[in-house]
Parts: sequence; C-alpha cells; structure tokens
Amino acid sequence: MTDNVLQIESMDLEAQGVAHREDGKVVFVEGALPFEAVRANIHRKKNNWEQGSLLEVVHESSQRVRPVCSHFGLHAGACGGCKMQHLEANAQVAVKQRAMEDNLWHLGKVKPENILRPIYGPAWGYRYRARLSVRDVLKKGTVLVGFHERKSRYVADMQTCPVLHPHVNAMLMPLRALIESLQARATCPQIELACGDHVTALVLRHLEPLSTGDIDLLKLFAIKHHVQWWLQPKGPDTVALLDGQSQEQLAYALPEFGVMMPFKPTDFTQVNPHINRVLVTRALRLLDAQTHERVIDWFCGIGNFTLPIATMAGQVLGIEGSEALVTRARDNLVWNQTQRRNAFAPTQFAARNLFDMTPDLLAADGTADKWLVDPPREGAFALVQALAALRQEPELGKGWKPPKRIVYVSCNPATLARDAGLLVNLAGYVCSAAGAVNMFPHTAHVESMAVFDLPN
Repeated sequence: MTDNVLQIESMDLEAQGVAHREDGKVVFVEGALPFEAVRANIHRKKNNWEQGSLLEVVHESSQRVRPVCSHFGLHAGACGGCKMQHLEANAQVAVKQRAMEDNLWHLGKVKPENILRPIYGPAWGYRYRARLSVRDVLKKGTVLVGFHERKSRYVADMQTCPVLHPHVNAMLMPLRALIESLQARATCPQIELACGDHVTALVLRHLEPLSTGDIDLLKLFAIKHHVQWWLQPKGPDTVALLDGQSQEQLAYALPEFGVMMPFKPTDFTQVNPHINRVLVTRALRLLDAQTHERVIDWFCGIGNFTLPIATMAGQVLGIEGSEALVTRARDNLVWNQTQRRNAFAPTQFAARNLFDMTPDLLAADGTADKWLVDPPREGAFALVQALAALRQEPELGKGWKPPKRIVYVSCNPATLARDAGLLVNLAGYVCSAAGAVNMFPHTAHVESMAVFDLPN
C-alpha cells in the first residue's frame, strides 16, 4: 500500500531511513536518507513500528549520490554486499558515529567525555578479504561467483565489485569462466580471498576430490592472474597450498612499528588494511604504553596489536581463544625478531576461553597497567564482568590491581555499549573518549574505539 509523505529523521544500523508518524509509530524505510521527504511502500506492520521500501523521493537529500556499482539497489537480484552507496561517503561516517554514540547512551548509559575524530580512508577497492559464494545455476546455464542478493540465499549476478581489491575485481568474470570449465563445478560452493601487500590468495572450498585436469586448470589460472590457490576439502584446518604454487609469504606490514605480519588466508585479519594501519596507530597512541608498564592484549589474534605494543611497553601478554591463532602470533613474533625489524619487549602468548572468564582466572593472569581489548562481535562481556566483580570485591583478587587504562576496539556498537555500561557503572571507569572507524565503507557495519580510564 502507498502511504502519505514521511519525513526521514535519521538512519539506523541496517541503513534504513527512520521516520515517525503523528501517533509516534516508527517507520523504517529502505533506501531513504536522513532529511528526505518520501513515500514508502509499507510491507510489514506491527503495533509499534512499520517497515517498507522507498517508493518515491518527494524532497531529496543533498547527500544522496548516484551509486557507483550497477549491482547496488533495492531491485530484485541486487547485490546485498553494500547498503549505503546512495549516501555520500563522508555522510556515511557521520551516520556511523551517531549510531555509536546512540548505542553508548541508550544501551549503556555512557556518554564519552570526548568524541574522537572518525577514522576513514579509501571508499573503493578497500576490501582485501571476502568470502564469495559459488553457484552452478543450471537454469541460467552459467556459474555465479559473488555475494548474496539482498535478503536472499541466491547469489547475485555480479560482473564487477568496486569495493574489492582491484586485482580481485578484475578477476570476477575470469573466475566464473574458470569454475564453469571445471569438472567439479557443481561441488565447489565457495572461494575465500585474502590479499596481502604483495600476494593474492584464493581458497577453493571443494566437496569432492579434484581431478588432475581441474588442478591443471587452477594452476594455469594462477600463473595467468598472479594468484595462489589454496584448497579446502573439509574444515578450515584442512586448508593447504596447492602443490606447485608460489611459496611467497602472504603478509601485511605495519611500517610505523617496523612490523611484518605473515598470515594464512583463513586466519582472521582486518578486511581493510588501509584503515587497519591507522587503527593500530591510534589505538597505541591512546594506550600510551610506557617502557616500565605491563600490557595485556585480549583477543590478540595473530598479534595485530600485540607486536606493535611490544615495541613500546616493558612487558606484553597476548591472549586469544584460538590455539591456531596463538601459534601464528608466536611465529610472527619469532619471525620479526629473526628479521631484526625492531626491538621487542618480553612478549608471551596464551590461549584462553575468553567467553568463560571468571574473577579467579582474570586475577591468575596478573596485574597489568593497561589493556587493549579487541573482541569479535559478541564483545567481551565475561571479561568485563570479571573485572567489575574484582573491582567491587577486591579481596577476590588477592593483590590483583585493575588496569588504569583500557582501549577497547569494537566491531559491534551494541556489545561495546553493553560492555561500556559495565565498565563505567559497575567497575568505576570513565569513558574518556570514543569514535567511529569506517572499516567497511558503503555497508552498515560500524567499527569503533573507546578509551576507559580509572579516576585518580
């Protein structure tokens, strides 16, 4: 049904325009931008809210732009990888900053003392990691390689993707042709890509063994397009470099700290290396680790923050839930020390289930002057809860002391807000600063960083 004109007030974390009817009911409109007047096609109604899609823009926002990608939109078959290409890039950053601040206040009752300048960078060609679905579509007589369609299990008919690394964007159609030529075309559901500074790796998930002919085709493609093929017959632990491939190391540099980070294509690394370099630099500037201080890096991964911290602090402990990532972090430390790229403080790594953290376990890892926390989307609830418990009942810690500063890097504003509420309202910290990080331009994904200090 067609409704009357709606005045769009803001944008939510799903990149929907938000309006209110006269009776106070909230209306979410896909495709609408803040400060626009629109008509919407309402397709879902609840007692307190409605949801619809953009039907007509009556008054257009000055921040509305023409999407660069032809596969973006609300139409059937549109790619679901991006949600904000119709909004000017700087305005996207403002929306995400507002979303972070709103979450902190409404969910955590936390208001930062200072708002950090948002971190943002290239809007195109930034995506160095992606998981591309592969489908042999018999009805179309072709193979599709790309992201899923909007709100669909189907794969979008993508011929280009301007947010992908240019090397990979140029390979999308050749990849389709390659998969079409394989005998195993119906049993290869996914290609995961990982780009380092100098190497592009493609991980082919295959449900059945590949024939000699298929392997030969992969090798020819690798030579022509300058990529490495890795094969994944089962789970992530089965990933292995295809025989005869270039042995050049997949890695990225953090040049400000003289650090090189080797990794495997299935290891977790940040999607956007341009932003990651700035993110690490700002996090360490805010952490301000001194040569006499001990620092713990929680959820340390392969050492993205740990190794740079070790160039500044007196002692560092990196803790991660995955044994495989802990092994990689240790290897990266040894590799950097062998290469004599920089001087490192005494550094250790340990594997812990950080989602089952208790006050006793927290105290067992010892007192640290400062923390760096970089959790997955689930946040660091158990860790922060244990800290709050030790703050409220110090005798539980047997001499343990809380960190005087915590720098929290988040990929989910809701869990950041929840954890911030615990840190401020139960553990007695002050949120000194917070700011948005636009790791994923044109998507509704919000990354952020917050600083928590103990009052003197």
